[in-house]
Parts: sequence; structure tokens; C-alpha cells
Amino acid sequence: MCGIAGLINLDGRPAERSLLEAMIDIVRYRGPDESGVFVDRECGLSHVRLSIVDLAAGQQPMRSQDGNLTIVFNGEIFNHAELRQELEKRGRRFKTHCDTEVILHLYEEKGDACVADMNGQWAFAIWNARERTLFLSRDRMGVRPLFYTRKAGLFAFASEIKSLLVHPDVPRSIDPLALDSIFTIWTTVPPRTFFQGIEELPAGHSMLLRDKQLSVHRHFSLGYSIDEKASEEELAEELRARLIDATRLRFQSADVPVGAYLSGGLDSTVITSFVRRFTQAPLKTFSVTFEDGEFDESSYQRQAAEYLGVDHQQVLCRTEDIGRYFPDVIWHAEQPIVRTAPTPLFLLSRLVRENGFKVVLTGEGSDEMLGGYDIFKEAKVRRFWARHPDSRMRPLLLKRLYPYLQALQKQSPSVLQGFFHVRPEDVASPLFSHLPRWELTAANKLFFSPDVKAAVANESVYGAVEATLPAEYAQWDPFCQGQYLETRYLLAGYLLSSQGDRVAMANSIEGRYPFLDYRVVELASRIPPRLKMKVLNEKYLLKKAAGDLIPPFLHKRPKQPYRAPESQSFFDPATGRARFDYVEELMSEQRLKASGLFAPRPVQLLMQKARKGNATSIRDSMALVTILSAQLVFEQFIASLGKLSPARA
Repeated sequence: MCGIAGLINLDGRPAERSLLEAMIDIVRYRGPDESGVFVDRECGLSHVRLSIVDLAAGQQPMRSQDGNLTIVFNGEIFNHAELRQELEKRGRRFKTHCDTEVILHLYEEKGDACVADMNGQWAFAIWNARERTLFLSRDRMGVRPLFYTRKAGLFAFASEIKSLLVHPDVPRSIDPLALDSIFTIWTTVPPRTFFQGIEELPAGHSMLLRDKQLSVHRHFSLGYSIDEKASEEELAEELRARLIDATRLRFQSADVPVGAYLSGGLDSTVITSFVRRFTQAPLKTFSVTFEDGEFDESSYQRQAAEYLGVDHQQVLCRTEDIGRYFPDVIWHAEQPIVRTAPTPLFLLSRLVRENGFKVVLTGEGSDEMLGGYDIFKEAKVRRFWARHPDSRMRPLLLKRLYPYLQALQKQSPSVLQGFFHVRPEDVASPLFSHLPRWELTAANKLFFSPDVKAAVANESVYGAVEATLPAEYAQWDPFCQGQYLETRYLLAGYLLSSQGDRVAMANSIEGRYPFLDYRVVELASRIPPRLKMKVLNEKYLLKKAAGDLIPPFLHKRPKQPYRAPESQSFFDPATGRARFDYVEELMSEQRLKASGLFAPRPVQLLMQKARKGNATSIRDSMALVTILSAQLVFEQFIASLGKLSPARA
């Protein structure tokens, strides 16, 4: 794992080494072990390294043996040993044992098609000195980030946006359409980012800059082709085999110790169990606990750790810790977030680092691939209800689905019918599965300033999403449609970013995701929805595949969504005061007018509710968190008078 940055002066000016050093230095936490810069006339590449494979000889930027190609690479290619053997059989000779050199040789042989052979998580750039071209690629699922900007005379790219903003020719301004998107689907629709003029290379895409022309193409497509011929037993056996191999590959492909997250849920326990049963190495696991019992899963974590016999450590996240570290999380996330959930994970990765680890395995991706989220259950119940919309009994299933939402329990069927969108026109929508969640978030657009409202008045976030849906989407099973939306937007744009790469790399930790191995993803795309969620039993086939490798309680334990304290993290209910000065300052009328993003009066009314401890509904909590985080982004990246600053406002 590393950080990369680079630029090409399209007007032919020589690349400045000092500027490349500044671009990469601002993300040094991504690679505290080594750094390097390469300059070839108008092109410059820079790199910071978190040494994990071939610690002694994996320095970057790395050049091919003939000096023509130069690469900067962030990520891991887990099958690099196998690829190396194949390349050596074809006459290739290697100077190192690292996966970076494997990419160079593979690119020399296959060009941009080389990524099809890779099993890994990557973002890399390769400069071809003879042809004066730059090739960039991002992994299939979007585990590793890659951003770029192009303007007159300049093309620049980086692992994080702040590296681009260091460049004096890159303007800093917030895109109101991106704010509108985050206030709807929790993230932006690639290639759009929160900053105008800066784009994200979408997951599963590569890009080539040649003769000042930029071309982008997809190298991986997420799709669903259900296999009804294979039996339940055959699919469970195949799933188990692929997951074991994916886990073993990610555990063993490192020259440093590898740990694992153990949340007490099914996914992380399955991964931990596979490591314990199918490798001989000792394993250390980590988890986060909460002082508030509503969010805490420590009892399940202890049960899983005892059953698996691992050395387990926990970090306690106090409610005020979330407010204390929230500005740091936003500095790393580089965009507003709608929930506080990334902050405890920031503390968790710090615990991992303090224990001397650089790599952890996690269970991320299982819910998306194998049908674990409540939103999938909810969509099934809503379709069931929509067949008889006047039923008084069917909406009760939705109350049972969300027992922890007290406000929901009090609502009448007629109110629930409107909220959950069970009208015929709703069922016909390609976005049916996500309408309640997205419209709940979108309700908070009333806080937008008049300028923002005017800027987004003629735009539709739903339209932007629908424009990116593949042609075959309409033919997929409705369950698969929901999976696609969750995977392509929330997983890639939020969970793998704000809750994944950003909070882990803030503490120089690399996360690895066996459930997102492309072979597991391809198998999951063939599994019939009835085996992913059997009636309302989520991840049914995964439980069958795991068998007796996991504690018995996990076969019956209902999924508990990962949540964290929200409004109470910023306000003390006992005193009615903000816990931290930056909260009152950023939400003041003066600072709200300075950013121009939100109308001061509605925000002040929300603040009054929060001081009284009444901003506890999902809608109010999301509004408070999203507005505060947007104000932090503006303060840290826009209003910093030419110098980016992670300091708390």
C-alpha cells in the first residue's frame, strides 16, 4: 500500500521536482517507509511507500530493465508469484521479488490488457518514455482510489484529492451537484467528485493519455447471470473453496505480519476462521467497542474470539471520541459524510498500527455480494406488500425488520405506505430498492442555500444514476438490481473509501477484502437470489458454506447493522452545549454564509434541537453530520488561504 501522484505538463514545460515532492508529501501517512520522485522532461511521478512485499528492493518509482517504462503503484497484486512464474517461463528476468515489477513485465507483454490477469486491489500509473504516453488503471471493485484533473496545459493524478489541490494551477471550489448527490445517495456518481474540475477514475476502469488526448475504458463489468442448474450443495462448496483461497492468498501475500478485524458478525468471523483453520500462522484480531450498549457488540466479539482461539484486542470508542476525531476523519475522507461510522474505524486502524501491524483482513463486501443488508430484506417486503397495498398486516413486517427504530414503530400503515414507496409507479422504478433510503436523505436538501438550490434545480441525481446503469440492468432479477446499486455506489463510493481506504491509510494500514476477490464476485453473480436470502434469512448460502467453522450463535444471530452515536457525539445531553468549539463555530451564521452551502436559519433551528437533545431522528442526525462535515471540507480545503490544513476549525 502506498500513495501516488504525478503530472504531465501538456504545454511541454519541464515537470518540477519540488512540486512533485509537495504533492506526495501531503499524503505521507499513506507510505511512511520510503519516498521517491521521477522526472522525464514534461512528466513527473512521485510515490510514498508502505513496505509490505519485498521490503528491501521494492522502491518506487520503478523502471523497467530497458528504462522505457516507469511505474508508481498503490495496492497489492495477490497472485504476483503465480504471474511471475508464467513470465519467467516466457523468458522474463526479475531483479526484485515485489509485485510492482510483475506489473511492469506484464504491461510490456500485454499492454492495457494486463489488468485482466491480476487478482488484486490497485491504482497505478505507467509512463512510456518512447511513446510519451501515460497509462492509469484502477481495480475492479474500487478498493484503491485514483483521482485526476485536466485543464489547459496540465494533466495531474493522485491517490488523494489533496495532492492535486497542492498544485498552484488547480483551482479549489465545491461542486454543488456533488453536494446534491451526497445529500441523496450518500456519495457522488463517478467520475464526479466533491470538487469542481477534479474527477475520479471509476472502479474497473483504465485510462490512457496520448498526444494530449484522454481516453477512458472499462476493463471490468459487474453483472448477474443466474445459474439455476447447480445445486445448493455445489454452490456452497464452490463458495467455500473460493473464499478459503481468497483468504489464504491475502493472508500469505505479505512479508509483514497480517491481522484481522473481528466485529462479532458473520463476515469477519468467517474470514478469521479460514485463517485459523487453513494456515499455520498465529493470528491477532482487532475490534471496536462502544460505551453505549445500543451500538456495542463486544459480547459477540469475545464469543467469536474464544471460539476461534485468537489473540484479540479491542479499542473503546467513547461517544465524545467521535466528535473529537471527526475533523481528522473528514480531512482524510475529502468529502462530506452522512454518518459518523467512519470515526470509530479510524480509531480501530490506529489500534492496529499501535500493535505493530500494517495489514488487516476484513469482511467488507460480503453483504453486497451475498445478500446481507436489511435494505435487500426491505425491498423484498415492500414488493410483497405492493401486491396488496391495502393490507394492514404486511406493513407490520417492516416494523419487525427495524425494531431499533422507535419512531417507525409508532407509524400507521398509511404513513408507512408513503415512506416505503409501494405504489405501482414506485415498484416500476429501476431504483425501487433504494428509494426510501435515498429520499429520506434527500429530505435534508431544505438546508441548502438559495444559490445551491438554484444550481441543482434542473439536475436529477436519480437521472445521473440511471444514466450509468448497464443496458442489461432491466433484465436482472430485482434482488440483483438492488445489489448492483449498493455495490456500484455505496460500496465503492462510501464504504471502501470513507470507511475503508481513507481511515485505514490515515494510520498507514492496508485493508484486504477476501469477499471482493474477483473470483468470489464472479461466483456471487451466478448464485440465485433465493440462496443469498432464503425468504428473509440473509446470507443463507454463506452460512451453509461456513458450516461448523463459525460459532453456533452466528447461524441464528440476526444481522446487526454497524452504527455509531451521531448527534450526541457533538452535544452533551446533560448540559445542552456543544462538546467541541469547532461545532458551534462552523455552524455559526458567519461561517455558513462564508461557505455559501447552507441557509443559516434552518441550520440554526437544527442546532437548537441538537442542544436540547432532540436531534436524534435519522433525518436530523444525518442532516447534522452531513452539514457539519461539508463545513469542515470547506474550511480545510477551500478557505485555508492557499495552504491546506487538517487542523480543527
